[in-house]
Amino acid sequence: MKYNVLAAVVAIFFLLTWSDLTAQEEVENYKFNDESLPIDERVSDLINRLTLQEKSLQMMHDSPAIERLGIPEYNWWNEALHGIGRSGVATVFPQAIGMGATFDENLIFEVASAISDEARGNHNTAVENGYRRQYSGLTFWTPNINIFRDPRWGRGQETYGEDPFLTSRLGVAFVKGLQGDDDKYLKTAAAAKHYAVHSGPEKLRHQFNAVASQKDLWETYLPAFEALVDADVETIMCAYNATNGEPCCANKYLLNDVLREKWGFKGHVVSDCWALEDFYGGHNVVETPVQAAALAIKSGVNLNCGSVYPSLVEAVNQGLVTEAEIDERLAVLLKTKFKLGLFDSPSNNPYSKLSAKDINTEEHRALARETAQKSIVMLKNNGALPLKNDLAKYFITGPNATSIEILLGNYHGVNPNLVTILEGVASAIEPQSQLQYRQGTLLDRPNANPQDWASPNAGNSDATIAVLGISGVLEGEEGESIASETFGDRLDYNLPENQLNYLRKLNEAAGDNPVIAVITGGSPINLQEVHKLADAVLMVWYPGEEGGNAVADILFGEVSPSGRLPITFPMSLDDLPPYKDYSMKGRTYKYMEEEPMYPFGYGLSYSKFQFSDIELSKEKISKGENLEASIVVSNVGDRQADEVVQLYVSDVEASVEAPKYQLYGIKRLNLKPGASEKITFEITPEMMELVNNKGESVLEKGDFNVYIGGSSPSDRSLELGAAQFKEAVFTLR
Repeated sequence: MKYNVLAAVVAIFFLLTWSDLTAQEEVENYKFNDESLPIDERVSDLINRLTLQEKSLQMMHDSPAIERLGIPEYNWWNEALHGIGRSGVATVFPQAIGMGATFDENLIFEVASAISDEARGNHNTAVENGYRRQYSGLTFWTPNINIFRDPRWGRGQETYGEDPFLTSRLGVAFVKGLQGDDDKYLKTAAAAKHYAVHSGPEKLRHQFNAVASQKDLWETYLPAFEALVDADVETIMCAYNATNGEPCCANKYLLNDVLREKWGFKGHVVSDCWALEDFYGGHNVVETPVQAAALAIKSGVNLNCGSVYPSLVEAVNQGLVTEAEIDERLAVLLKTKFKLGLFDSPSNNPYSKLSAKDINTEEHRALARETAQKSIVMLKNNGALPLKNDLAKYFITGPNATSIEILLGNYHGVNPNLVTILEGVASAIEPQSQLQYRQGTLLDRPNANPQDWASPNAGNSDATIAVLGISGVLEGEEGESIASETFGDRLDYNLPENQLNYLRKLNEAAGDNPVIAVITGGSPINLQEVHKLADAVLMVWYPGEEGGNAVADILFGEVSPSGRLPITFPMSLDDLPPYKDYSMKGRTYKYMEEEPMYPFGYGLSYSKFQFSDIELSKEKISKGENLEASIVVSNVGDRQADEVVQLYVSDVEASVEAPKYQLYGIKRLNLKPGASEKITFEITPEMMELVNNKGESVLEKGDFNVYIGGSSPSDRSLELGAAQFKEAVFTLR
């Protein structure tokens, strides 16, 4: 009897095992697992095996496993704005606005390539250990290529600045670095966000309607998105707000007419997180989640970050959308997973070799330091910089000298060796030198204790370094900036008054000894009084893990500053239109009539550069012709340094209101003292086009000005001591 029971148990065990093996073998033979087949055929096979409910859940950012098909769970939500974000140890590069200040697309490509190495290494390591949580995937919702049109926007730090050309060039470089160059597989999938016309106010973003003319759309708000679509970005993220009366994630003009039809975008569209809930909770264009789900599908949203798409089953039952429409949207989305190799053997994917050893490497740390060095903008220097590193005594002070927060900015990763500015300075000076530190003042409010033991140190120090500015607790996304009463936006343009009071004390105590102001932040700040009180002013943004060392490299002259402002610093917010006004008139260097405090493209060097007169290959051209503009750049100073050569073009005789001038060329070069180099830019018909009031690009006959120099062609740039610019004229016949 016992023998019969044992035999039965063994038989059942083998039957079940055989059944499991047979089922597994059957799944492995399904077409969607056949790597030799075209992706479209594999996608179609997979969709045909899914139930309607499974389809709806696969279109969620936290898509669950389908065990019967051997498909593991996958979370689409991941961030890599300036390094892997929110996922563990990673290299922390300077915040995006700092990368914008480098004006260096080759460098930004290297940064993005390093980030994608770490991203693949992080993903592969997580999966090997059975982890598939949020922020472990390969789909990264970056870069943010919105135009930083107004300095009040707290998330402007995530962008590359105010200029569509610079944003396009750096955005394309970042996408190429993230997505790799393999013929078959994506290294990671990048996303261009937030589409479109999105830049505050943060508090109103879930119901706000941004009104933009066709001219402003095509002259300012859309060019960077078009450039990234042309560069084959895999994903577009639609924004929370409405544009011209329709929510961006249900905007027929933006999503269908422009993105799919005009630009031919083939990738997938993801909603900003919980943006579909705004259909009924903010914009009030529908009444229920079921209606919101149907509207999003019909509008072309492939992936829902949020909680709406589980309602698709009921939407089909109610006849609001068809299963065929869902299949069409899902097919586009699943194609991304196949392009990433998530259904293929790792042995066939070159990026599967990346692992934990590729995360937080010394090479990536060196790259973070170089990027931070090139991002730092010297706004003023009366000769105080560079400092010698063997003075008798240094005093470093200010609320941000020891702050880790000011290294990071938002959407950041973490690192076990975050170098504060105090630590960077301490590492750079000679051992015989004294270094004293006191915070001196709080970040954004007066000291509770009226005793001042700090500022007198400026009087007995050979140099005082005051690390002032703002941090991510004061500016950023609506829920991130915990000290902001305005949801992360900066409706007060000024440096906190307590910081100015402290700088006044330092200036008075220092006497003839220099006071260096090191300013942190991700947006323009009113620095007029800082400029008067300090002997030198550095804008260092949120400089990343190597920020302290990079600042020290500049302070002590190991590297000459070469960062350039990617955004105009106005004298006052009174010089700008209202924050909610999305018209570009009166905004950015292209349209502002008021004199700025610091112009776009501005930045000083420890050396001096001279520009020869511009040589044009032709002075008169016909429609369709190109011409070349050349100039010789000479280092007439006594230090080796980088210069950022900038080309601007202006339509002198436009039939409609046109930008004063527009950036159309950037070349960074390094010259030794006494050295010269000839730089040549090609001027194409596209650079001569203007956008008319219908949003059409047209080419008109007439005269065009060409400017080449080390800044935008602003009189204020020359007044502040920036490298001169040269001007020439050509005629389009």
